[in-house]
Amino acid sequence: MREEVLLSTAYFPPAEYFSLVADSRKVIIEREENYLKQTYRNRCMILGANGPLALVVPVMRGSFHKTALRDLIIDNSRRWREQHLRSIISAYAAAPFYEYYYDIISRVISSPFTFLLDLNTEALGAVCEAVGLNSGISFSEEYIAEGSMKDDFRYSISPKHPSGVNGYSQIPYTQVFGEKHGFAGRLSIIDVLLNNGPGTGALLLRSLDAVKR
Repeated sequence: MREEVLLSTAYFPPAEYFSLVADSRKVIIEREENYLKQTYRNRCMILGANGPLALVVPVMRGSFHKTALRDLIIDNSRRWREQHLRSIISAYAAAPFYEYYYDIISRVISSPFTFLLDLNTEALGAVCEAVGLNSGISFSEEYIAEGSMKDDFRYSISPKHPSGVNGYSQIPYTQVFGEKHGFAGRLSIIDVLLNNGPGTGALLLRSLDAVKR
């Protein structure tokens, strides 16, 4: 198990993110970095009837130019909450553990947060509780320079490139639309949780190969 890992904040991020949480005693979330567009910081990927679908939390235009992520404001003038919940219902109503965990996800998304960091923190806590992850989670008080921590994955987990987590290999599992599309990896923890339920924690840990770390 890792002693300490540094992660970005993220909106219902993929399994590799939570594999690190599951395998670490202490998790530090970077809140002093400048916002980066087109990352998991304000989006997640689910699997719908037509294939992978991005759910994006809109942020206020003009608020993200060299702005610390902790100050980033959600654009609540847009009906993104309703769209995200409709998409999740459509994609996962037939998932085996939908009835057990949908309300947890819905409560997070429906909460009237102003700041993206608060929304993501609530999502992280809700998932950790549902999965049974007990890592100690804290937040950076100042920007942590790259190279100053051994297990720094702030920029390694991204929708733009393959996993940067050494030894991580996602284990395929049954998905609602798997027969139609084949197994889709690197999806949100929402997909993992609603399809695997109580087995999610064990699946996350099995995805990490300790020999390669």
